[in-house]
Amino acid sequence: MKLYSDEELARLLDRKEFRLLSRTADSLGLECYVVGGYVRDLFLERPSKDIDVVVVGSGLEMAKAYGNALGKGAHVSLFKNFGTAQVKKGDLEVEFVGARKESYHRESRNPIVEDGTLEDDQNRRDFTINAMAICLNGERFGELVDPFDGIYDLQDHIIRTPLDPDITFSDDPLRMMRCIRFATQLNFYIDDNTFASLEKNRERIGIISKERIAEELNKIILAPIPSKGFIDLDRCGLLELIFPELAALQGVETVNGRGHKDVFLHTLEVLDNVARNSDDLWLRWAALLHDIGKPRTKKWEPAHGWTFYNHNYVGMKMIPAIFERMKLPKNEKMKYVQKMVELHMRPIAIVDDEVTDSAVRRLLFDAGNDIDDLMTLCEADITSKNELKKKRHLENFKLVRQKMVDLEEKDRIRNFQPPVDGMEIMRVFGLEPTAIVGELKASIKDAILDGVIPNEHDAAYAFLLQEARKRGLEPVQQEP
Repeated sequence: MKLYSDEELARLLDRKEFRLLSRTADSLGLECYVVGGYVRDLFLERPSKDIDVVVVGSGLEMAKAYGNALGKGAHVSLFKNFGTAQVKKGDLEVEFVGARKESYHRESRNPIVEDGTLEDDQNRRDFTINAMAICLNGERFGELVDPFDGIYDLQDHIIRTPLDPDITFSDDPLRMMRCIRFATQLNFYIDDNTFASLEKNRERIGIISKERIAEELNKIILAPIPSKGFIDLDRCGLLELIFPELAALQGVETVNGRGHKDVFLHTLEVLDNVARNSDDLWLRWAALLHDIGKPRTKKWEPAHGWTFYNHNYVGMKMIPAIFERMKLPKNEKMKYVQKMVELHMRPIAIVDDEVTDSAVRRLLFDAGNDIDDLMTLCEADITSKNELKKKRHLENFKLVRQKMVDLEEKDRIRNFQPPVDGMEIMRVFGLEPTAIVGELKASIKDAILDGVIPNEHDAAYAFLLQEARKRGLEPVQQEP
């Protein structure tokens, strides 16, 4: 990060949108400050489009005046019940709020709001690094107001609450998730007193909606090193409350001196591996859930040791209930995650055996357009501490990828539909929709995937006639 003097801050904010805010506030006789994330990211030298403005007085009045000053194309939205407003023009988006102080009832995170001073408004902020404000009024333009030394917490990479963390977290328990989210996104450490308060107040998370928790969880998952957030969630006791299935992966059981790996730590390593190669939220969710079925399938077998048979299938079946509880979308995104979890063992099984064309074709067929994501997940799943074993697996995966390219170019397998479909089979043999139609169609598909025939209509039709005669069927209509 970089420390700036007030004069340097004034130069950094010497842009038309801020100068217009300054003139508008001065014309109304209102104190005006840019606050929160924009100020924090200014010092961290991170790009930020979120401009939050606090007005000592009416934020609604300021927003209307600013919208008028912006002129044609500006859109002003007033949220009178909340005392907030938003002004948009092109790529510019500014949020306005009047300075306020808040008080809370224990059973709700919705505050009782009163007009307040800038000091009141900074007191209600979640963390010191988000409580800094820069004055936009003409005479004080660029002046930093930092009553809680947030600038030094930025320097020291510390997440800390401005006031007593027990009050901060008890008043609005969502701030506990935000605390861990910011620490994860910024790679900061949580202050000891603040972390102790997370542990003390963790049960308060129960009053927060599942949607808001999932929103913060998604931001943790999208962080550069998401494992940091899940380790902090576990350490403070929040994980077992919001994601018990993930917490259940922890621990190592030993029988006759043979233990299995800690699946929780393995899962976080896989998640970090995927995060290095993909920003896709749902592929990262698949990494987080790929072994979620292991606790339910774990079994000790004297001849084989610890086994987790069909954990991929069991895990896939668990996902809808997890998404439902967390209020995550139960649509194609969920189906994608299920598909990744169900198939994540297939490429590993292929490289453990001989990499046959047939096995690769079937993998291509089942994964379809998601094959590249599946391979990314499977390569991330190789976390063995045996470097020779790890190297061998990764080299075999390269072989699988090359076979995929070669076979796809030759056989066009990805998402293919058999060149002779069910309608044609019924027409040729005069059949109604019956089980035998499905059997014949499946036999063509299997023949193509096994390399018995090419993925072409004439070859498929000739094969169909052979299979039909085995079942005593003769065509009633010859194909032209």
